[in-house]
Amino acid sequence: MLRLDEIDRRIVASLAADARTSYRTIGAEVGLSASAVKRRVDRLLAEGVIERFTTVLDPRALGWTVEVFVEMFCQGRTPPGVIGTALAKYPEVVGAYTITGDPDAMVHVRASDTAHLEATLERIRSEPFVIRTRSVMVLSRLLERQVPLDLDLG
Repeated sequence: MLRLDEIDRRIVASLAADARTSYRTIGAEVGLSASAVKRRVDRLLAEGVIERFTTVLDPRALGWTVEVFVEMFCQGRTPPGVIGTALAKYPEVVGAYTITGDPDAMVHVRASDTAHLEATLERIRSEPFVIRTRSVMVLSRLLERQVPLDLDLG
């Protein structure tokens, strides 16, 4: 695993704040030429430190105002790959995770309204390996962030 030096951390922090920041601007911030910044970014991409560049949309602006976390309980020892493949069919599922505890998976769902949510949950529950689900609705987001870049992770 690649170890980030201070310049790498500053480059990544700049891109995390705004992925459209030019290499020239980043270079001016970190004391490198634009081409040196590009080489470092290319290396960070190749090493998997930076996975991708993306646009973050506000789901509410797109009409997806209901947000729910669903605990999923599955039959026997359903492999995580089977769960992930099944859930990938549903555009309402924005994240899915294996977890500790009684549920087999935690599923992050977004929907336009409660009727849309109910229909989505029914479709998920109809998967042959799903025994039951338990849901909690998000009322407000208190904190959401990416990996903090200012921690020394060893």
